[in-house]
Amino acid sequence: MDPFNKMNGVVLPMNRVNVDTDQIIPKQFLKRVERTGFGEFLFFNWRFNEDGSPNSDFILNKPGYQDAEIIVAGRNFGSGSSREHAPWALGQYGFKVVIAPSFADIFHNNCFQNGLLPVVLPEETVQQIIENAENDPGYRLNVDLEAERVWDDNEDVVADFSVEPFRRYCLLNGLDDIGLTLEAEDDISAFESSRSSNGGVLTF
Repeated sequence: MDPFNKMNGVVLPMNRVNVDTDQIIPKQFLKRVERTGFGEFLFFNWRFNEDGSPNSDFILNKPGYQDAEIIVAGRNFGSGSSREHAPWALGQYGFKVVIAPSFADIFHNNCFQNGLLPVVLPEETVQQIIENAENDPGYRLNVDLEAERVWDDNEDVVADFSVEPFRRYCLLNGLDDIGLTLEAEDDISAFESSRSSNGGVLTF
């Protein structure tokens, strides 16, 4: 998992509440064995018409938003089923940050496990960002995890956010559960060596 410190990126304004995981990555694409290749199916039912052509009415298909790396959406983002494929699809498409007034708990947890930063901001701040991005395609935000602050290039929007210290540490250092375990690799090796030298008998 790549470390996350700070970034400057184009905002995708998604002025919708209750965006659920089946909308983020529809269930028909969950049969893949690999953990890769989900980005192309992100928001599939919204991005494409029934004949497979791009839906020009969907915000991600409009000029100025195709290279967005930050989604700003309404409350309860990531609701629905607990599929980890949702943050996989968002990250593999190119998104690094999701900002909303609130998130579904399981989706929120899955984001941190997959290098995606979920940022909770007050609803009025979120709406201001959405309006700015709708009125100005290509509108950019700075997100600084170390300072726990969000601001735009004109500093019309400046907001602080809070991330639980352990999760913040893991994202800043690019550590998922496996990475955290490997941080203790020397202690684990020493324990295994001690156990072997004692014939498998634990000593305390």
